Amino acid sequence: MKASQFFISTQKEAPADAEVVSHQLMMRAGMVKKLGAGIYSWMPMGLRVVRKIEAIVREEMNRAGAVELLMPVVQPAEYWQETGRWEKMGPELMRVKDRHDRDFIIQPTSEEVVTDIARQELRSYKQLPKNLYHIQTKFRDERRPRFGVMRSREFIMKDAYSFDRDEAGAKASYQAMAKAYRAIFDRFGLRYRAVAADSGAIGGDLSEEFQVIAATGEDAIVYCPDSTYAANMEKAEALPPKAGPVEGIESPVEVETPGMTTCEQVAQFLDVPLAKTVKSIVLATEASGQQPKIWLLLIRGDHTMNEVKVAKIAGFENGWRPASASEIFENFGCRPGYIGPFGKPEEVVLPPFPVDDGFISSPVGRPRVNLVVDLEVACLSDWVCGANRDGYHRRGANWTLSHLSSAVRADIRNVVEGDPSPDGKGALAIERGIEIGHIFFLGTKYSDPMKASFLDENGKPQLMQMGCYGIGITRLPAAAIEQNNDERGIIWPDAIAPFTVVVCPIGMDRSADVKAAAEKLHDELLAAGVDVMLDDRGERPGAMFADWELIGVPHRVVISDRGLKEGQLEYQHRRDAQATKVPAGEVFGFIKGRLKP
Repeated sequence: MKASQFFISTQKEAPADAEVVSHQLMMRAGMVKKLGAGIYSWMPMGLRVVRKIEAIVREEMNRAGAVELLMPVVQPAEYWQETGRWEKMGPELMRVKDRHDRDFIIQPTSEEVVTDIARQELRSYKQLPKNLYHIQTKFRDERRPRFGVMRSREFIMKDAYSFDRDEAGAKASYQAMAKAYRAIFDRFGLRYRAVAADSGAIGGDLSEEFQVIAATGEDAIVYCPDSTYAANMEKAEALPPKAGPVEGIESPVEVETPGMTTCEQVAQFLDVPLAKTVKSIVLATEASGQQPKIWLLLIRGDHTMNEVKVAKIAGFENGWRPASASEIFENFGCRPGYIGPFGKPEEVVLPPFPVDDGFISSPVGRPRVNLVVDLEVACLSDWVCGANRDGYHRRGANWTLSHLSSAVRADIRNVVEGDPSPDGKGALAIERGIEIGHIFFLGTKYSDPMKASFLDENGKPQLMQMGCYGIGITRLPAAAIEQNNDERGIIWPDAIAPFTVVVCPIGMDRSADVKAAAEKLHDELLAAGVDVMLDDRGERPGAMFADWELIGVPHRVVISDRGLKEGQLEYQHRRDAQATKVPAGEVFGFIKGRLKP
């Protein structure tokens, strides 16, 4: 390819709304152009990266036995109504109507459509297992699209779906895809981790995320350096202390803490470790036609609540919300910041609820406040919490058996660095990552409501067992850039670079020798299957080099009159600080030797 025939549109400055490095560099390198909020045109330079990613994904999916098809972007609502996702999915699901007032969706994923294909086409156990995939445009109406193509509304995804006759077969298909994904991400040349994950809205009970390691990543990846344990923050298990509950020695006492509404403020004011304070979080759950149910969740003051873990507690299945200020006052008699699980021990009655062994219970005729205690808090002694009285906290708080017997004890916090690894083989570490792939074992989550069954050997109908496997095709370039960049621009791995080699002739328009040498090397590399660009635009060396460093082509060869007279060309990898002089007659073999297989 010659630059004069291509479309190169680099910019010196990034748009003001480009927040992260990948967004800035993709815009400056002319890889994407913004059309609207979260909607981008893929320009020729960026599209070459996307097509290379797609090619690797296709090769490995086909090698793993998956079969490609193409499902529509616009899908009739009735399929989503069958599974209940028409109602369950929030405003991210783009719903539209046609001229006949019929409901449709713009697909964010294709479980319903592929399950409909399976129930029509896969009638016998002899046709199973089967894995169908496509690479297709998706749309999710993000509330706040950001970070360029990292969290855009329109994107391209590879999604695959496996169908098996039983759970054992489905889990074998899952493992085959896990192996294929590792092969795919190995070929991309990126540093990544495969981590245990929560299945989220897709469903299922076996799930792994593939995360590209990047300091700017949105996701926290938890792993043990001394073992193979790895999970995302949502899934990572926080173990209770091995020693179990410790008996307290202090007597409870209320202390005045004027204006102190956070654990940090209280810890500093009382001169106690933050780990000796307990944070009170009040949530409400609502069922149709019923009064809201109030929940008090307790975690250590230096910890944070894990919303995914909370959502798995019985009673939270249909969602929750923060309790309102009026609900808090009605149930605890104070403002947020002073809430605790105990009443005032010196009072028989503490409005608006009576005291039962010092533990909060509600007046007759009103449901009791439901208590959820994190496993770490359940083992604390002599801790500090709110006193359910504005401007006061309780020191020397301790559990009794009756307190804990009426509470739900569960892991509801995010792990922190240094926590023990759940596999017992060391301490946990945390790094940042960007999710670029996710695989799920679904079971019958979709085949059951859609009646996707087959006839077994005995002629009896059985529900298909399913798996689901996604890769963010257009998210991958951004993730790769977040991991591979410097002050000059992008540094692409060979496998997904828009061009692998760029030939930069200096004064090509003035020197017949430079022109001939540049075209000869370009043609040799092209004939050998190397993705090469010849910059024949006649740019000055500084501007030409800056463009290709910004774009991130990994291998550069500079040809000049002076070098040819010395019988040498200059080679420089994008990561090299200095160029290497190579004899002109050996440069083709030298470059071939530097290319990644």
